[in-house]
Amino acid sequence: MEKKLFVGGLPWATSDDTLRKAFEEYGTVEEANVVCERDTGRSRGFGFVTFATVEEAQAAQKGMQDREIDGRQIKVDFANSKPRRPRNDYE
Repeated sequence: MEKKLFVGGLPWATSDDTLRKAFEEYGTVEEANVVCERDTGRSRGFGFVTFATVEEAQAAQKGMQDREIDGRQIKVDFANSKPRRPRNDYE
């Protein structure tokens, strides 16, 4: 089980700090990151929160599902791990 949560439906104005503070009631937040567009720096409306333990992440996922942050209802789920890509061996 992952310790990293995907948070969707974030308002454009939500910052990393706002996201961190919203989830801190469930445990130790190691990282909170709102994903932004490269060119404009504008939020893409989703982010990730990583907890210190799996148990904290599970509690946060259940507790924050369908709650509001900055006036918008969010969706929270466990983040999918990136699949490992085969390495190209050039000899």
